[in-house]
Amino acid sequence: MPGMPGGPGEDFQLPPADVSHVRRKWLDIAYAPTSAAQQLDIYLPESGEGPFPVIVYTHGGAFAIGNKRDLHVLSYLHGLERGYAVVSVGYRLSGESVFPAGLQDVKAAVRWLRAHAGEYHLDADRLAACGGSSGANYAAMLCVSENVPLFEDPLLGNSGYPTSVQAAVDWFGPTDFLKMDRHLAVSGLGPCDHNEADSPESRYLGGRITEIPEKVALANPMTYVHSGMAPILIQHGRADCLVPFQQSVEFARVIEERVGCDRFELDLFDDAGHDDLVFDAPENLDRVFAFLDRHLM
Repeated sequence: MPGMPGGPGEDFQLPPADVSHVRRKWLDIAYAPTSAAQQLDIYLPESGEGPFPVIVYTHGGAFAIGNKRDLHVLSYLHGLERGYAVVSVGYRLSGESVFPAGLQDVKAAVRWLRAHAGEYHLDADRLAACGGSSGANYAAMLCVSENVPLFEDPLLGNSGYPTSVQAAVDWFGPTDFLKMDRHLAVSGLGPCDHNEADSPESRYLGGRITEIPEKVALANPMTYVHSGMAPILIQHGRADCLVPFQQSVEFARVIEERVGCDRFELDLFDDAGHDDLVFDAPENLDRVFAFLDRHLM
């Protein structure tokens, strides 16, 4: 599908990750009662009783496709070797329910993790939200919107627990849907079709984004940037023809203006496209885990 952040089309699905090497794991745990999509996988390091700091991973796929156990989770499973638990969260996709359902699910998963932390050797006070593409939008939203009632659905359970995180990693995530076509045009990239009625963003929000700017703002992480937000690492490729790199530049600029330079780190990779191999390269994973270590270990 044109303009799709996270995959070339709705008929495209990444292969599943082989997680057989992880000895300590719990798969397909239901964290909420309203959809089969509301499941998560928990992976623990090979040894130790914890409690372990937690990477909360949200997969990409234009809010429309993808799976909590597709190949992309393998990047963050390297955290097991570094003393992190990894939790991969499934959520309702846009074909099932529109915004804010998916974000409400992700937040419900965080509440569930805190409610059940002791059972699974997790440290409820050390959580990092991480994701790529549309999953990075969710990670950024977890970073900045912990006190927004719209995103906290008590019917999904564990309403007495907070949805705050202590750090976040945003890989090439969209942060202002209405500017995506403009940014792509400036860079000479494209296609510039995010404003179309059938774009991933329009379907995620339940209407053509140019006709519902107030709702677009609600899905924009920059709307919620505040002094109490967690530190975030933002990484993007300058040659991204699906989610333009200016989305990350503007997100970082807003954080700098409202909060200060100490709350974000921004890396831009020349010649790197969407979901480029540079993000999964060992040297970049070292960079990502060093960031998480500074804020969670």
